[in-house]
Amino acid sequence: MKKGTILTMSILLITTLAFSQKDSLILVNGDKMIGEVKSMDRGVMTFKTDYSDKDFQIEWDGIKEIYTVTYFLITLTDGRRYNGYLKSTAPGKIKILTDEGETVNVDEKDIVFLDDVDKGFWSQLYFSFDVGVDLTKANNFRQYSVNSNLGYTAKRWNIDAVYNTLFSKQDEIEDIKRTDGSVGYKYFLPKDWYPLVSVNFLSSTEQQLQLRTTAKLGMGKYVIHTNRSYWGFSLGGNYNNENFSIDSVPDRTSWEGFIGTELNLFDIGDLTLMTKLFVFPGITEAGRWRSDFNFDAKYEMPFDDDFYIKLGFTINYDNQPVAGASETDYVIHTGFGWSW
Repeated sequence: MKKGTILTMSILLITTLAFSQKDSLILVNGDKMIGEVKSMDRGVMTFKTDYSDKDFQIEWDGIKEIYTVTYFLITLTDGRRYNGYLKSTAPGKIKILTDEGETVNVDEKDIVFLDDVDKGFWSQLYFSFDVGVDLTKANNFRQYSVNSNLGYTAKRWNIDAVYNTLFSKQDEIEDIKRTDGSVGYKYFLPKDWYPLVSVNFLSSTEQQLQLRTTAKLGMGKYVIHTNRSYWGFSLGGNYNNENFSIDSVPDRTSWEGFIGTELNLFDIGDLTLMTKLFVFPGITEAGRWRSDFNFDAKYEMPFDDDFYIKLGFTINYDNQPVAGASETDYVIHTGFGWSW
């Protein structure tokens, strides 16, 4: 066989193999794309191609057919989770080929999350950080705030950490300081149930709290889990330990119940809305109850969706505060941030 023929066949073979190792999409407008599906979350797919320096962001409902050689963690609306590949069988219908040799046929709209599990540890991380600054000439007012979030999502579990702080200073008025944070763990079960464990802390000059540390243990369930939103409830017990800034006030230790709800709306153009509410009825302190409420609105910047403007509102309530402390403490945060 001539050397030229061998060379030609080799090039064709290499090209065929290279092409076969690519994911492919057919969009509803008829366009075809060849490349790599990196992830899909909250109704938006991230797709990488060889001919563009920047990854494409594609609406999930804008995809007519999908064929992947990439190996994914796949989450469905009913809470089922698989590792495997995707292959369209008809418009709106997808076959999941799992790593256990199982074939699962689903509707396209039933898939709410994809992540390339071959990308390693760093690809499973997510992070956001935003800062806010307010300055006025009157009374030499200065206020600084920082909000941050770090998490990791695996096939069956998720861990999430939050740290927020605010410092306000002006002439002839006592400084205002508030810091809160949490570390939470969820293990995902079938039917979108999950046990949860979390440790939270709060320091607030308004409520005379040097440090409140709580530990929650409970069970939760997502009653809505789609590419447009999720809504869940949780229930359990909470251990509460409080140290106060007033020397004459003894520390408090108590047990509480808790019931919580969380709503996340993320298919509103470039806007995302998140609301959380937890209520803590006292068990060892009869008649006492507390509540924590959070609302965050995040708008992704048109020039780069990794950057955003954020408006947040947080309020804590305690119907039996210590003497000299306020029943409520709230923060309104505006800031500019970056997420990864």
